[in-house]
Amino acid sequence: MSCIQQFFLGLLLLTATTTVVSSFHLPKTASFQVRNNRHAANPRRSTTSLQLGEMEVLEVDVAIIGGGPAGCTCALYTSRADLNTIILDKNPASGALAITSHIANYPGVDRTMSGTELLTQMREQAVQYGTRYEKAQVFMIDVKEEETGDSVYTKCVYTPDYTIKARALVLATGAMGRVGKPFPGEKEFLGQGVSYCATCDGAFYRDSEVAVYGSSTEAIEEAMFLTKFASTVHWVVPTDIEKELQGGMDIEKNKIMDHDEAMQLMSCPNVKLWTKTKLVEVIGDMSGVTGVRVQHHTSDSEEVIPVEGAFIYGNGGGSKPITDFCQSKVELDENGGVIVDENMMTNVSGVYAVGDIRNTDYKQVVVAASDGCIAAMAVEKFLNNRKMIKVDWIHR
Repeated sequence: MSCIQQFFLGLLLLTATTTVVSSFHLPKTASFQVRNNRHAANPRRSTTSLQLGEMEVLEVDVAIIGGGPAGCTCALYTSRADLNTIILDKNPASGALAITSHIANYPGVDRTMSGTELLTQMREQAVQYGTRYEKAQVFMIDVKEEETGDSVYTKCVYTPDYTIKARALVLATGAMGRVGKPFPGEKEFLGQGVSYCATCDGAFYRDSEVAVYGSSTEAIEEAMFLTKFASTVHWVVPTDIEKELQGGMDIEKNKIMDHDEAMQLMSCPNVKLWTKTKLVEVIGDMSGVTGVRVQHHTSDSEEVIPVEGAFIYGNGGGSKPITDFCQSKVELDENGGVIVDENMMTNVSGVYAVGDIRNTDYKQVVVAASDGCIAAMAVEKFLNNRKMIKVDWIHR
């Protein structure tokens, strides 16, 4: 099945309804606001109908996937260069910087500042110069004209709610993917019931029982998404999460878990919590996953939860570059990092990668920001067919 066929199948299952947007340009005085798939402005728009419904398409100069320091810095520079820029950020609270309690080595920043505070300031600054910020999960990209069928907007970014068409694409999703030894059965049933992306695969489990393992913010948000489709979401967590949420533990120290979202998830009628329970094995047969084997920490016996889907998220994330959505569209090194040149461009013209997704040894905020700056200047040169880098832009 081709990427386009997979995409429209996803649309059919998710019954997405959207509008075609020709372009947008935010006022330079726009104030920052985290939006959950809502428009920042009221752009000029025209409407077209597709056979599967209506699909919203945003046309921009630069699409940036990831809202960490690399992505925000890149957006700041491209927006200052009067390039229509959008950031697509899966979760502003779960990146490496966001879960850092204090920043002591970023130049000019008070050492008591938290990672979240610094990231918020970076994001606000980019938005003030015209960047549009959207909270959305990307599940697929197309990066060449022969894939998109468009000679101008040669890059396409697909989310469950809309498609972004861009002239240049920047990958800035970081490196907090799952690493380490997989659970028994995890690799065997990957793609046959085991998934790491509820937004991508959730609609396939309508009226079915699924299990979500992990207590990170990512796991919570993915489980919440699954409640729209699954008859029962079995939330399996290895910690005493109820005690944490009731204030028995210092929740502020656990930056990887969002307290309010966890409470909201637990209040859903089709969620069953398995607290202090570890995942032992994913089991199944020729048809795919049939259950997960778990063990409560107070018991020597194991129990099988009958499910058709197992969504596994590492507790606290990891350090693997997040490139699943790329689907081999760009070259990776042997450790999973995106390969770039000195201008942060990948092997695909007009596609750049910045920050920890490159999997360098120098995983520092200042390095990620530097990557974003370099990529932005390279993008401006690329889109305007310049021979030389334009170091700065006069911006009033």
